[in-house]
Amino acid sequence: MQRSFAEICLFLLLLSHSIYSIKMTSSSDEVKSEKRMRAAQYEAGDPENITIGSVPFPEVQSEHLLIKVYATAVNRADLLQRKGLYPPPQGESDILGLEAAGVVEKLGESCGEKWKEGDRVMVLLGGGGYAEFVTVHENHAMLIPDEMDFVHAAAIPEVWLTAYQLLHTVGAVKAGETILIHAGGSGVGTAAVQLAKLAGATVIITAGTAEKIQKAIDLGASHAINYKEGGFDEKVLQATSGKGVDLILDCIGASFWQQNIKALAIEGRWILYGLMGGPTVEGDLLAQLLKKRVRLEGTTLRSRTTQYKALLVQQFVDNVLPHFITGKLKPVVDTVLPFGKVVEAHKMMEENRNSGKIVIVVKPDVVQCNYKTDEL
Repeated sequence: MQRSFAEICLFLLLLSHSIYSIKMTSSSDEVKSEKRMRAAQYEAGDPENITIGSVPFPEVQSEHLLIKVYATAVNRADLLQRKGLYPPPQGESDILGLEAAGVVEKLGESCGEKWKEGDRVMVLLGGGGYAEFVTVHENHAMLIPDEMDFVHAAAIPEVWLTAYQLLHTVGAVKAGETILIHAGGSGVGTAAVQLAKLAGATVIITAGTAEKIQKAIDLGASHAINYKEGGFDEKVLQATSGKGVDLILDCIGASFWQQNIKALAIEGRWILYGLMGGPTVEGDLLAQLLKKRVRLEGTTLRSRTTQYKALLVQQFVDNVLPHFITGKLKPVVDTVLPFGKVVEAHKMMEENRNSGKIVIVVKPDVVQCNYKTDEL
């Protein structure tokens, strides 16, 4: 039967509407089925700007592992990123968190035979640790020793690898040398004290409270100086019989530069890895460096290449990790907080209330959160 032009147009209109409805339903189903997870989100500014929200699951790239996060930890870099001063490197997650401990949930298609699902791992991250799941390159993960829990494992990757890099990869520490470590009560500081002692060096630290001073001494520092009670340079010279130190690990920067120069030995090494005391120097710094033939080198870890981090992780696994099993080395945990108290964790670090690591428990059903401090 011959149809009118109007009937044909109506048929085509109904057909197109049906196709559109099918597409919309399919799209809606895809949105509903999208896997999501809890993660810390923030707007640049104060700690109160951090909230726990729902975000999409990370995509697992070919040589990466998907990690179910049990615990993570706070670092100074997290505070800077939250303030909008330290964006993540290109390609990294914009979620806060540079380290985590958990279990392998899934392997990327090109991963080797090194890992399997269910392995307990601690991982070095470029970002993404404050979340229920995170992806990491397979060569940036380390097996957690059977004797270690997730809380202490979460306190290791970023600060211990940073300290190892400062002392060995960059600083080239030697047995018999004397090292000055600023912020000796911090996460990096408490790790560096132990690693320096392990390398056969004599350690001098600076810190701002009696508690942090005592912590550093308990960990093996030979001398501990409260920088709030006068200049540290003269005290360092006294402790070294006028020679000065061979190596300085400096996360302070501008406010300490003149005392650092005075405290350094001839041909000393000065490794700068932070700017807590400011970035701008006024004075004859270059002349003083030249006069003492000092080597000043700046370094970071987060922006290093995948290959650099993989080599650093392997060296750490080979040379350092066994000492956690024997008890010669110990991650220092100051405070353990649940995931919902990320704001409090950031406030604690900004106010310098911690001596050692602040760990955040993401899965309280797996990780017991029943203690505040880690007794030495």
